[in-house]
Amino acid sequence: MACPVQFLCRGLRTVGLVLLYYVFSIGITFYNKWLMKGFHYPLFMTLVHLTINFCLSALTRVAMQWWTGKPRIVLSWTDYRLKVAPTALATALDIGLSNWSFLFITISLYTMTKSSAVLFILFFSLVFKLEEMNPFLILVVLLISSGLFMSTFQSTQFNLEGFIMVLLASFIGGIRWTLTQVLMQKAELGLQNPVDAIYHLQPLMFLGLFPLFLYNEGLSLCTSEKLFRVTELSPLLYSLFTLSIGGSLAFGLGFSEFLLVSRTSSLTLSIAGIFKEVCTLILAAALIGDQMSMLNWLGFAVCLCGISLHVGLKTHSKNKVPSLRQLNSKSPELELPLLQQKRDGAEDSAADEYNDEEEEITLH
Repeated sequence: MACPVQFLCRGLRTVGLVLLYYVFSIGITFYNKWLMKGFHYPLFMTLVHLTINFCLSALTRVAMQWWTGKPRIVLSWTDYRLKVAPTALATALDIGLSNWSFLFITISLYTMTKSSAVLFILFFSLVFKLEEMNPFLILVVLLISSGLFMSTFQSTQFNLEGFIMVLLASFIGGIRWTLTQVLMQKAELGLQNPVDAIYHLQPLMFLGLFPLFLYNEGLSLCTSEKLFRVTELSPLLYSLFTLSIGGSLAFGLGFSEFLLVSRTSSLTLSIAGIFKEVCTLILAAALIGDQMSMLNWLGFAVCLCGISLHVGLKTHSKNKVPSLRQLNSKSPELELPLLQQKRDGAEDSAADEYNDEEEEITLH
């Protein structure tokens, strides 16, 4: 009876972790869209989220240090400026543009367009030689590209400005996740744990996004009754409270992805991410009334086929790649293959000290 019980417990644990990931991932998408209806300052909202992420990661580091008795990593200023800054800037622009697009487009169009990030991640991973050229990758590119075209063709709720923002965010996201992998492969930096990575990335992300915020929203926000020109305390507290919820969801998303990967596998996260997109579109149509034609749904299905094919290729190549523990014992560099699937604006990785199974850890 031991084996069936262990199998059942592992299955229940996986289902629980997937549901937790869905709650944060789908929740922050709908929450940000809802918030943008009455609060038209997406860059300021992103800055608040970064501040909350930094505070929560700092508290988590203190708790982990107290629990383990081991000091957490603190990078030197040289490494911080030269090695972390490019990743932080790309991450800030990716998340900022993604949140900004919610002012113009629907959740459905955002979800379908954001799926194109796989193409850009694949492109930059080939440029940085993190991936080897494969004939099947051409098929992946064709499926995702054609699917994206079909899913946005003659869309009744299409907005060019928002579409360009998401597409630009996807392009920058390709740079972001490629640089993130390169950053976390450097074992001497010690940023394999996502909490440490979030802690070091948030300040530079804040500084990178702040000039864009000042240019686009600074003057408008200073004269807005939402924050600085409030006549009563209750509206100000309400605005700060709603912004804080979004920041907590962003931190929870990154941590839930890390838990899912470290306690199951990267394949589980990949498959869960595919079904999450389907759930997001269904909920957007049912709850918000997003409109999609049959051609749009067919295009999204084609796009998902391309992503699924790429996940299958990564799974096949996984058998040829040693596990994280084996890499850690044989090489000073942690060779983490890149998961070509980027979702929501969240930062996550995996640390072998928390990985209790012989599973490779990939970036989502």
